[in-house]
Amino acid sequence: MSRRMGILRGILVLFLVFSLTGCTVVLQKGRRTDIDRIDELSWELDQLSQTKKLLEERLKQEIADKEVRLEMAERGLVITFVAEILFDSGKAKLRKEAFSVLSKVARVINENVPDMDIGIEGHTDNIPIRFSGWKSNWELSSARAMSVLHYLVDESSVAPTRVTAIGAGEYRPMASNDTKEGRQFNRRVEVIILPKTTKVKSGESVEGELENLK
Repeated sequence: MSRRMGILRGILVLFLVFSLTGCTVVLQKGRRTDIDRIDELSWELDQLSQTKKLLEERLKQEIADKEVRLEMAERGLVITFVAEILFDSGKAKLRKEAFSVLSKVARVINENVPDMDIGIEGHTDNIPIRFSGWKSNWELSSARAMSVLHYLVDESSVAPTRVTAIGAGEYRPMASNDTKEGRQFNRRVEVIILPKTTKVKSGESVEGELENLK
């Protein structure tokens, strides 16, 4: 009975998730792995939800000060740091004030989601580089992402096999760069906790198409 209830719960969770994202899951008859993966997805969603709540508690002040944002997104749990809390203008060396908040996040990553991979993305506004010595915003955003990666790995013992870092420069803005507030919003570093199981496109089977969410 408990197994059946777990399966039904998993199907319900999956139905809700894919209803919201406009995708369809096709369960092929007789494939035990489809049900296993539904269970896995349900467990991962629970883990991410619990992790989000824990981070909301640990980062309560930073969130209230609008220095950190948390969001459950299609790609996973996204922790967004306003660049100014981590770096001085035009720099990629972490400020000392950044150590505390990154340590809080690293502790949760290590203790609550030890089996999930971590993606780190650096982003900038669209103001051209002039005086800081970087060739472009790509180099600056990449260097900032790598600084966060090294702190998580070298100082906070996050396993290096779990972590990747990229720089997107100015090309993935979250707000308009036409205002000061929008540019500040776009200057950010995102730490994404990546679930292993993801959605599939309409008409595809769970067995053949579930991949790591990047």
